[in-house]
Amino acid sequence: MTVDNINVDDTVKRVTALIAEEKNLSPALKSSLEVLLLLISILVNRLGLNSRNSSKPPASDPFRKKERKTAGGRKPGGQHGHVGKTLQQFSDPDIVKPIPIDRSLLPPGEYRSGGHEARQVIDLDISIVVTEWQAEILVDQNGKKHVAPFPEGVTRPIQYGIGIKINSVYMSQYQMIPYNRIEEQFADQLQIPISAGSIVNFNRDAFERLELFDTRVKNRLAEAPVVHLDETGVNVNSSRYWLHNTSTDSYSYFYPHQKRGGEALDEIGILFGYQGILCHDHWKPYFNYGAAHALCNAHHLRELERVVEQDGQQWAKQMSDLLLEINRAVDEAGGSLDPPDAELFRQRYREVLTEAEIECPEPKKKAYHLKPGRIARSKARNLLERLGKFEDAVLRFMVDPLVPFSNNQAENDLRMIKVQQKVSGCFRSMDGAKVFCRIRSYLTTCRKQSVTATEALRLLFEGKWPAFMAASDVHLDAE
Repeated sequence: MTVDNINVDDTVKRVTALIAEEKNLSPALKSSLEVLLLLISILVNRLGLNSRNSSKPPASDPFRKKERKTAGGRKPGGQHGHVGKTLQQFSDPDIVKPIPIDRSLLPPGEYRSGGHEARQVIDLDISIVVTEWQAEILVDQNGKKHVAPFPEGVTRPIQYGIGIKINSVYMSQYQMIPYNRIEEQFADQLQIPISAGSIVNFNRDAFERLELFDTRVKNRLAEAPVVHLDETGVNVNSSRYWLHNTSTDSYSYFYPHQKRGGEALDEIGILFGYQGILCHDHWKPYFNYGAAHALCNAHHLRELERVVEQDGQQWAKQMSDLLLEINRAVDEAGGSLDPPDAELFRQRYREVLTEAEIECPEPKKKAYHLKPGRIARSKARNLLERLGKFEDAVLRFMVDPLVPFSNNQAENDLRMIKVQQKVSGCFRSMDGAKVFCRIRSYLTTCRKQSVTATEALRLLFEGKWPAFMAASDVHLDAE
């Protein structure tokens, strides 16, 4: 890397060579200088990290510019074969307003009716609906009152209805709008005074109704042949916590925990005894679970790009091209390669690793190294050793049609959690984080099952389950 016209890599190499040639330096001083040079290299390398060559999000890229798309030769608008969605007129409009012809403007003559030409305007009328239940009271000859029972759920002289609960939970837990802005929306557009405490109570109600879903979705994930795992840092009451995600293309489960590793995974309870394939980004605690593993190659491609850009090692470019070539071959083959084709790619994979040993050799322990144990590796060397040691996990997508090329399933599920942190800030308590995670698990799973968030919440507050959860006769314990 070059900083202010100084090639830092070449400079560090020259200084390292001079230190090695100097015979009068003490071992302690040599070790200290090597540590300083290592720190310089690490700090300089961090200057070149971005979303393309590391796990940093795109928003952190300095002077980020939107890349212009290359011309594809297609005309603007919908392409051939695209099914459009044109606004259609309604057969039963709510309001019909006839427009008569001003006959004084017509030339003299006789006219008969020719029907009408209709044009419709679709608009939105936000209003509240107040339903008053009047329970009849009868008094017998002894003066005892007999009152007709109110419908289930109508327990107070005045209370909020299901529609308000649905909209409140939808905005706070699905659209992730802060509580004060939800209060403003209800007050400005509906003239309904809803406090933050009421919104919290609505969310808590939804959380408690989803207890059976929590158990059911964990069981479904524990039975899945392939499960995606990932975690991201979240802020809970100004402290660092971790939000864990376990998912498939049909189910999602989020859970917050103070720990990132095995303690959290054990408490979640999905992976204990799991016998399927775990797809992840090489977080070591995951290797204590599952029968097999598949590593995220999107992470590998970013790391390989960093090795090319910052270390100038060409083996990384060869490995990146090879992984992309294998992925294309897998797609063309319909999801997995035949054993002979897979073996040919595997041999090429090993050849790249063998050639990489020349360009990125294992560091040797020098006579003046004082500390025992394993010598520190560069990021390039660590990546090289990982690709060799976990060859089966890296290439599992090549032979198993259930295993994807990357762990994007879990990363996509977590992306909206990061949006929540940006929009609403931190969680005020661990209880609030758990409420959010359970409701978000439900809504994300419903979306994967082609159930809209509004419909999912309506069913929830009506005491019913979506079809994917259970049979139609299974109901929640509605209050």
